[in-house]
Amino acid sequence: MSRFKSLKANPRRSLAALATVLVAVGVTGASGASFTANSANAANTFTAGTLTMGNSKAGAILTASNMKPGDPASKGTVDIKNTGSVNGAFTLTRGLIVDSDVPNAMSPKLDVIVTDCGTDLDCVAGVNTVKYTGTLAAMSAPIALGTFAGLEERRYEFSVAFNSSGTNAMQGDNSVVPFTWDAA
Repeated sequence: MSRFKSLKANPRRSLAALATVLVAVGVTGASGASFTANSANAANTFTAGTLTMGNSKAGAILTASNMKPGDPASKGTVDIKNTGSVNGAFTLTRGLIVDSDVPNAMSPKLDVIVTDCGTDLDCVAGVNTVKYTGTLAAMSAPIALGTFAGLEERRYEFSVAFNSSGTNAMQGDNSVVPFTWDAA
């Protein structure tokens, strides 16, 4: 008991002894040998793809003049390309038609066929996929062309004929229309 009395008698000495014991335990615990390793992967980069489009025609795809009801169709082609790096769903939309003679509008008498000639860019009748057939006036909804992969290019053929129901009142008339290609 004399030992306990001496600790009680001098609390500073007790704290100093306790601190010495804790330091010794800490040194003993920290002096144990252990291996560590680490590895890092720096500069992880994430880049967005692109969806852009190329169009081989700066102006009209087709201009037909001196058309007569029942004549053979006039044809024109355009190449549309996904110049980006990601896939995109492409569509074709007819814009606002301007008929020069509204009471005798020519657009309902123009028969249009839009053909997807494919990625081989070869328009062979009966081999390729027809995307639209009907009159220019009836082409009111966007036409789904399918998904183009990055850098994929397709040719489209437009065929336009003045159908035999055209009348004498339409002489000298014209229809002008823009087409818009979209990708999403």
